[in-house]
Amino acid sequence: VLEAAGFDVTVPEQRLCCGRPLYDYGMLTTAKRYLDTILGTLADDIARGTPVVGLEPSCVAVFRDELGNLRPNDENARRLAAQTYTLAQFLDKHAPDWEPPHLAGKALVQVHCHQGAVLGYDIEHKLLDRMGLDVEVPDSGCCGMAGSFGYEKGEQYDVSIACGERVILPAVRDASADTFLVADGFSCREQIAQNTERKAVHLAELLWMARHPADERGPSSHPEHRVDDILRPEGTAHASRSALAAGGAAIAGLLAAGGIGYAARRFGVK
Repeated sequence: VLEAAGFDVTVPEQRLCCGRPLYDYGMLTTAKRYLDTILGTLADDIARGTPVVGLEPSCVAVFRDELGNLRPNDENARRLAAQTYTLAQFLDKHAPDWEPPHLAGKALVQVHCHQGAVLGYDIEHKLLDRMGLDVEVPDSGCCGMAGSFGYEKGEQYDVSIACGERVILPAVRDASADTFLVADGFSCREQIAQNTERKAVHLAELLWMARHPADERGPSSHPEHRVDDILRPEGTAHASRSALAAGGAAIAGLLAAGGIGYAARRFGVK
C-alpha cells in the first residue's frame, strides 16, 4: 500500500517488539530493554527523521505515549514519538494528494481502545469516506479481548465475552454478508473471529482489496476471504484462548517507511 502511494518501505531485519504485553504483568524493566533495542536498531533512521508506520494501534501508542514516560531524558525517544504514525495518519500527512482506491459498499468498524484514547480515529474515518465506503462506527467501547485479558481462564473470560456481546459482536452477526469488517487492532480482530462467523481486516488489507477488484478473484461469501486467499498463509490458525497469548499486541509488527525525499518531489510535501 505504501509503495503504491509512492514510498520506499524498509522492514527492520531484526524482530522488534514494543513490549506492550509486558506492562500487564509489571515487567517494566524488560519492557524498557525492548524499547532500548528499538531505539538502538532504528537510531540512524530516527536521526534522519524517517517516519515510522505502525500497523498495530497498541504498538503505536507505546511510542507516542509510554515511551516518553519510560525514557523521559532520551532525545531519540522524543524523536521516535514525534515520527511515529498509524498508516492513515502517515498517508494524511506525507501524501495529502494521494487518491486512495475506490471501494463501494458498507464498512463496519471496531475502533481499537488505544485509537480512541491516545491516537484518535478521525483520520482513519476520513480515509474510509474518501474510499467511497458507507462507514458505520458503533459506540461499542472495548471489544473485550484487551490484549492478554481475554485469553486468560477464569472470570476475566466471562467479562471479555460480556464486553464483546454488548455491541460489537451482535453488530457483526447482523451485518450483511458483503459488509466490510474493519479492525486495526489484533485483539479486536481475534475477538470477532473467535466469537462470530466473520473475520475483520486491517485498514491496510482493506486498501489492498480496493486495489484488487473482487472479479479478479472470483465470487466469495465474505469479502475478507479475498485477503485470506492471497495475503494470509494457508492453514494459519487463530490463537487458542486456553493459554495466555503474551505477544498478542505485537504480532502486527513494525514498518519503517522511508523514501520521503521521493515522496516530497511527487506530492509536494514540505
